[in-house]
Amino acid sequence: MSDEVLTIPGLSEPVTILLDRWGIPHIRAGNLMDMFFAQGFNAARDRLWQMDLWRKRGLGLLAADFGPGYLEQDRAARLFVYRGDMTAEWACYSPDAQDICAAFVGGINAYIDLVARDPARLPVEFAELGTRPAKWQTEDVVRIRSHGWMRNALSEVTRANIMAKVGAETDLLRQNLNPPKVVTAPDGLDIGSIPMAVLDTFKLGLLPVSFDAARLAAPIEQAGDWRRITPLGDVVRESNGQGSNNWVIAGSKTESGRPILANDPHRAHAVPSLRYIVHLTCPEFDGIGAGEPVVPGIMAGHNGQIGFGLTLFFGPDQEDVYVYETHPEDCDLYRYQDGWERMRIVEETTAVRGAPDQPLRLKFTRHGPVIHEDQAAGRAYALRSVWFEPGSAAYFVSISSMRRKTFTDFAGDMQRWAVPAVNQVYADTAGNIGWVVAGFSPIRPNWDGLLPVPGDGRYEWQGFHRAGDLPFVLNPDKGFVATANEQNVPPDWSLPAEKIGHEWIESSRANRIAEAFAQTKVHSVATSCALQTDLISIPARRLSVLLSGVTGDDATLSAALALLQDWDGDLAPGSAAAALSEVWWSKHLRPGIFAVKVADPAVRALMGLGDVDAILTRLEQPEGFFPSPAARDALLTETLLNAYAECVERMGDDPASWAWGLIHHGYFQHALSDVTQTKSRNVGPLPMGGSESTPMNAMYRYGDFRVVLGASFRMVLDVGAWDNSRCINAPGQSGDVRSPHYGDLAEAWSKGEYVPLLFSQGAVDDATRTRITLRPAT
Repeated sequence: MSDEVLTIPGLSEPVTILLDRWGIPHIRAGNLMDMFFAQGFNAARDRLWQMDLWRKRGLGLLAADFGPGYLEQDRAARLFVYRGDMTAEWACYSPDAQDICAAFVGGINAYIDLVARDPARLPVEFAELGTRPAKWQTEDVVRIRSHGWMRNALSEVTRANIMAKVGAETDLLRQNLNPPKVVTAPDGLDIGSIPMAVLDTFKLGLLPVSFDAARLAAPIEQAGDWRRITPLGDVVRESNGQGSNNWVIAGSKTESGRPILANDPHRAHAVPSLRYIVHLTCPEFDGIGAGEPVVPGIMAGHNGQIGFGLTLFFGPDQEDVYVYETHPEDCDLYRYQDGWERMRIVEETTAVRGAPDQPLRLKFTRHGPVIHEDQAAGRAYALRSVWFEPGSAAYFVSISSMRRKTFTDFAGDMQRWAVPAVNQVYADTAGNIGWVVAGFSPIRPNWDGLLPVPGDGRYEWQGFHRAGDLPFVLNPDKGFVATANEQNVPPDWSLPAEKIGHEWIESSRANRIAEAFAQTKVHSVATSCALQTDLISIPARRLSVLLSGVTGDDATLSAALALLQDWDGDLAPGSAAAALSEVWWSKHLRPGIFAVKVADPAVRALMGLGDVDAILTRLEQPEGFFPSPAARDALLTETLLNAYAECVERMGDDPASWAWGLIHHGYFQHALSDVTQTKSRNVGPLPMGGSESTPMNAMYRYGDFRVVLGASFRMVLDVGAWDNSRCINAPGQSGDVRSPHYGDLAEAWSKGEYVPLLFSQGAVDDATRTRITLRPAT
């Protein structure tokens, strides 16, 4: 075992950090504030480059480090920072929330001070770009909002453009509505006049930071050229692939008689991972699980008495785009009710590397930040979002709920949970299981939130539905609860689904999980691990059934049909049928369906990946969509032949040599790999099965089938026998390229394997490989 002792100012008592063989830190402190201090210190030890970049991106401080190519992203980010009353903000989380953040930030800053004293500890990325980590302020933890998952501003503007050009019915291929809804434009608003450019600043404010030589070298004269950057994160956020799975099973249905809780949140893949597993122990608290390295506490895990986990997202629509008429002689005035109201102007100055300090002029209406202006048309557009409400720091109510011991208290905390909207599952050592929906759901008394609306006062929120109004259950009769982002509002719930939202993720993962539950007589940790990594695609099965009526004499068609007809939809990495089915579906059939209804390629580009349920339903029920069933079959045949030809080009003439894992691969690319040409920091490729429609979400980009989104973190809890619990975090726990835990879990993750989530002192001690002792400065 390696052993290190450090003297760290800011602690009141010694703290021990034990790293187990999988890189999971187990922090043992003598009091609560030292525990959170050590959590911040340890997170910085493992993830300093990631954390520093997160803070600078979120606060709009990138240009100071990286130059004029980042100035527009800084301006966009500053529009979405919380600017409200901090007293109200802290009160929303817990009585000690501010103190906890102060301790956590103190630990981060203590590590930054250590790096200054010992530069060998500095992550290599800082040296390569000539930057240094910056100190944190306590409020930084909660003021940054743009990492939270929200919706549906992007969809509103996209829907307006598609409806104006090809109609609302066609837009359902992009995003189905459930419950069904006839969408109508607001009175007096020409939705065809709303440009897609309305979203440029909004997207820019949400994007991860990208690096390339041209952007880093951009002079100040070219700063404005970097307003419409569209790296992978933009594509992911607009898709319906984002989501999560979770379930909780009563002891009456498990082989041990104890509840089981499983959770695998799905987000865009990155190196390092978005999530970080940590074990926090002091006399007041003992808990383990995953959170984000920039936030104290854990959001999914257990505290020795209760287990908890969440899925993103439940369906509330938490954003609206407002359209304003501006004054013909003063563009800072906008019409509101019977008069003109002046925008609030915020003037800020920011440092820019290699250039003079630059002014930033930010505008806000009563609804939120101005994200687009068209002065020639006398128009301005602003975003209203739950983000701007006190208490909307993503996940941070967990700082209270992770310390609860009963369902009543846990559910009570959820009433303050604002962002993101989640399905929380719960289990405790007394045998209780539960489900709580949490998130602020705006009350719109006279519209549905599906399109932009005038900002003249006719369309205003009137408070929020919160946990308690939204669905919940304790100890359901069926003995389990499972969620996968589907429309799951109970039909008899007092608040009907149409009052919550109409946009949900397609139901194939939820349906497969339900199918697996029906087939499993007795549950165990092993069966839940298997279900989290299940590769059965119900959409692929539905496509196989569609082909049962397709015939032809063409030898190539016969070969393709032989692979797919009567196939079970298992997207295993070694499957030739999976390779053909996914190439067909993603590259040929989906675009073919869009082309049936949308002639203009520019409009087709707005359709994104489309809605799986909606597309499959049109194929299964061709009446009214195709001229005849024969026309549908002709499209199936043509696109299948094209997909077969692409598989030949990619994998060779013999289908026996094809395999989905040959082209579908996990790959974690370091942010600087294109700048430094240091490919050794990338992790992969890793052959993988699955797709966005399998419980093991493995969403891929269509150009090269690289997996870009899914569950980097998975957890299955054996409630009460905690050492039996399992987890995985990919590609590894550490973000330091020099660490043995930088990519050590990636291969196991890609194969659907797990490592122990150890909790008891003895088990942790036995698995410890590194001990770091932090001693207070005298």
